[in-house]
Amino acid sequence: MVIHNISLPPGQFGGPYICDFFTNCLDVGADPYFEGIGSLKVSAHLLIRRDGEMVQFVSFDDRAWHAGQSTFAGADNCNDFAIGIELEGTDDMPYTDDQYRVLQDVTEALMSRYPALDKQRIVGHSDIAPGRKTDPGPAFDWPRYLNSLEA
Repeated sequence: MVIHNISLPPGQFGGPYICDFFTNCLDVGADPYFEGIGSLKVSAHLLIRRDGEMVQFVSFDDRAWHAGQSTFAGADNCNDFAIGIELEGTDDMPYTDDQYRVLQDVTEALMSRYPALDKQRIVGHSDIAPGRKTDPGPAFDWPRYLNSLEA
């Protein structure tokens, strides 16, 4: 499982733009930043908004396009075998209590459904694409999150 962050435009929360981006409907004229990302075709399995609302884009059993060029435990192309969870946020702004609570619940459900998923197989985007990606960033409280998990 790969934990990411996203905000569109960068540093702004709420609004339709993340969903538009993951469903390839982003209006590139809505913000100057969007011109640089409008041609990208990406997706995530799940988005957890700041208030804890979940939006699922891809079934957990299907491939999403969230990891890009990536490697985990010697295997390339993590899109082929990883679940991508996006948190609405930035590398340097604290995530919300609601997000941690929902992420914990989702993770425990996924660990129950997919027995190969354990704490050692939960990473940040920065772990599988070092030098290319930085999310979920230093604002993500890994000890808080991992210690909240039952298994």
